[in-house]
This record gives sequence, C-alpha cells and structure tokens, in this order.
Amino acid sequence: MTMAIHRKKHQALSIIVFILILSITLLGCTSQSTGDASNSDENKNKVTVAWPRDIGEMNPHVYNPSQLFAQSMIYEPLVSYEEGGELKPHLAESWAISDDGKEYVFTLRQDVAFSDGTQFNAEIVKKNFDAILKNVDMHGWLGFIPMIDQTEVVDEFTFKLTLTEPYYPTIQELAVVRPVRFLGEAGFPEDEDTSKGVDESVGTGPWVLDDYKEDEFATFKRNENYWGELPSVEEIKVKVIPDAETRVLAFEKGDVDLVYGEGVISLDSFIQLESTGSYETSISEPVATRQLVMNTNVEQLSDSRVREALHYGFNKEALVEGVTSGLEEKADYILSPNLPYTSNVDVTTVDYNIEKAKQLLDEAGWELPEGKNIREKDGEPLEFELMFNSAESIQKTMAEALQSEWAELGVKLNIDGVELATQVERFGDNEFDMNFYSNYGAPYDPHTFVNIVATEGFGFNEAISSYPDKDEILQQIEAVKQTTDENERQELYTSILSSLQEQGAIVPISYISNVAIYQKNVSNFTFSANRDAHPFEGMTIEE
Repeated sequence: MTMAIHRKKHQALSIIVFILILSITLLGCTSQSTGDASNSDENKNKVTVAWPRDIGEMNPHVYNPSQLFAQSMIYEPLVSYEEGGELKPHLAESWAISDDGKEYVFTLRQDVAFSDGTQFNAEIVKKNFDAILKNVDMHGWLGFIPMIDQTEVVDEFTFKLTLTEPYYPTIQELAVVRPVRFLGEAGFPEDEDTSKGVDESVGTGPWVLDDYKEDEFATFKRNENYWGELPSVEEIKVKVIPDAETRVLAFEKGDVDLVYGEGVISLDSFIQLESTGSYETSISEPVATRQLVMNTNVEQLSDSRVREALHYGFNKEALVEGVTSGLEEKADYILSPNLPYTSNVDVTTVDYNIEKAKQLLDEAGWELPEGKNIREKDGEPLEFELMFNSAESIQKTMAEALQSEWAELGVKLNIDGVELATQVERFGDNEFDMNFYSNYGAPYDPHTFVNIVATEGFGFNEAISSYPDKDEILQQIEAVKQTTDENERQELYTSILSSLQEQGAIVPISYISNVAIYQKNVSNFTFSANRDAHPFEGMTIEE
C-alpha cells in the first residue's frame, strides 16, 4: 500500500490489527486523571453519552488507546469528508493541485483561532506536519505521508505540500481523524515530538476537554470561540461504562441520553429498546461491507466453479435478515455504492439457487457418492474451514448458518473461532481457507481497500492468486493511485472492483451500519459521513 508497508511487513500487520480493532469496535483505554465531576445537572443543555472505554490521551497525532470520536471533537482537518464521498473545505478554504499531481497548495481560513485564542496559520500547519514526519514509520499506513518530500510556508495563510510522486488520494486522506489534525502551539512539548505526548489538548474544534477522570468520565464543554457554527448543546459528558448490559440499564434509567456506535450496543438490545416506542433511533448509511474471502491458493477453491457454487448455495438475503433482524442490508457489491468511484461497478449479482450450485459442483467433478453426505473428487472430501472472530457474535452466527446451508450441497464446513489478532495474522500469512473481513469504509475507501489487495502480507494478494488476470488488476491498482485524470480514475476503479468481485474470491455479505438510540428529548441526531468522527455537531436537546 505504501513504501513503508512494503519495507516492513511486520509493522504493517501491527497497524492493520489496531485499525481493525478501532474501525470495528471503536474502543480503547487510557492513562491519567485530571479531575473530578459531580452528577449535579445544573446545566440542563447537555447530553450524556455512554462509552465502553476511557477516551484516552487527547493527542491528534497518536492512535490506540485514544478514541477517534473524542479526538474529532477537539481537532479539525484541512478537508472534510461529506456524504457521497464529497471532499469539502474545512480549515483550508481552497486548494490547488499541480498538473503533475505532486504539489498541493492550500489557502487557509483566516478567521480560525485555537481554543486558547492563538491564530491558526500556515506556520502551525507546517509544525504539525513536521511533527508527524518525525515518526513516518508510525504513520506510514496513510499512503501520502511517506511520499511527502517538502512542507512549506508560502505566506501567513498559504501552505504548500510537495510529494515525491503523484498520489491522488492525498486530499481524501487529509480528511481522516488522525494523524493530520492540528494542535495549537501550547500543546507541543519542548522537543516538539508529539508521539510522546502533548502538554495541552488545544485544538480549533467545537469542543474543549473541560473535566476528566480516568476510566470514569470526560466532560467536553462547547468552545464558545469556535470559528464555525456553534453547537446547540453546551456540554457533552462521556460516561465510561465497560459492561454492555450496564450501559443499557443506565440508558433505561435515564442516566444516559445517547448510546451509539459499532458494537457499543448489541443488536438484540437495540431491537428490544426500539420496540418499546419510548426512544428515538437512527441507523447510518453503510460504513463498511462484511465480506467472505475465499483463498484461491487452496486447491478446491482455485476452481472458479466451486467458488461460484458456494455463492449460489446460500440464501444471503435470509441470512442477513435472520442474523441482523434487518439492521444490516444484503450486499450486492464488495464496496458499498455510497463510497467514491464505486457506483459503476459492473458485476452479475448472485441470487440463491441451490440447483445451480449443485450443477456447478457436478461440473467441477465433485460428486456425491451414494450413501454419503459429503461430495468427493479423487477420493478427497469437499471440506473447508471458515475462520471468524470469536468475539463477534454476528460472524459466529453467520458461520453456523453457512455451515448448515452448504451441508445441503454436500460441502463440509468446519468453523473456527479465533481472537481478532490471530484472525488478522493468519489472514496475512495465508493460513486459511475462508475468512470474514470488513473494509475500512469512509473516508478510507476505495483506495485503501485496493491498496491492501495489492500489498503482500495482508491476505488478499495471496487469496486471489488463481485469478488469471491478477497481474493486470495489480497494474491497474498501481495506475489508479497516480492518475490525475478523473475519467481515467473512474474507469480504472470500475475495472478493478468488477474484476475482483466477478471471479468470486471476495463475496459481499452485508453492509454494516452504525446504530444509535437516544432519549426523546434529543433531536437532530445525524451520523457523520466520516465513519470515525463524532456525531454531535447538529444535535439539540429540549428542556
């Protein structure tokens, strides 16, 4: 995916573990305590949110255990990611890209101040970039960072970024929650190495951290000097409640106003609370696709007819509805169409057809001997192992359903629940038959997904080894990152994503969404288009 990843596979695998953990569960832990809080609700214009873990260090340039949603409350990007993948000005009011795709010139807003009143300008932008570049290996998962050749202050409100080679996703990657968000001067330590910590959490965002007690709560007050539209809610209190059932009980008692996120509330609890009619609920647009990856290095799965038969051989719509009670939508494409460059993918969608599945297996030479339940070929049984994350109840239930449905075809499926770190490691080492996977979603895809497909050591590159056009796909992935022509880029993505899916090693299962449940007096709740960003901006609360 990047030069850094190609150099150090073991570093890449560590990075993918923490990104998956953060993207799937949005959880973490923390370090120090800075205060006490009381539950006296003198300020009624506040919202209390339940969260499983401590918010972590409020440092824009570090990762786990710092919580993405909390970092996004304090720190802002040059560019924001909006619905449909549209990239809009934020701290930069405009930008220009050179014809060769290497130089980016940002015109910064002149009306922005940090929460301590100091000016946001090109000097502080450069200082933040230079702090990030001191730790390139830490941030190398973000494609454009290892390609940065020069950072330059053109004038007080003009900043120039120069890359060693063209890389079109640069603007999109500037929209992610970390690490390219901006810390004020007072936050920098004496040696300016923010990887070791910051002195103060000084940002330009709509919230400031006001009070905090480790593993108990964090209180964010509205930044009254915020340059943008001031939030309606004056205070957000994050209560740390590790146990899922306790979070639900606190919500039902009215001690919590809002519970939201991926995995923060179980689907069963969400459905039960929704059914009472006593609360408001929201479900986001798809934030990722749940995929089943078949390893074509496995001899039986190297035959496209077997892969196609397995796809035909389970009722995807019934599976998704049954396991998620309709909170996830059946996926027809490996990346959801609300992501950039994904709406024109041209593939034949596969509908449940057990007779077609049996026919394909017959054609592939896998016959069902009389008196037996498992198909055989040359005396070998048609048997696979499906690996899943043992902590993910949805993966487990789906694995059990596939096991049952494929048994009707004469296919034996063994299911193996493992810890997430083991799942990621075995996937990357090509030690699997089948595996569940979900992509990163907005604002990372589609470029991050195809980069991972192209990079050895992540699992996909090896899994598609039997694709006859694999080399062509990899060449197209390399080309799409560097193209400066928008039409050519769209054509390349259409070809890449269509080819990856059409050959059946990556089977889309369902589109994953964020869920939220909140008290009746909370209004105007809206999920951010950015999967990792906070959703509090437009929220209001009635007295």
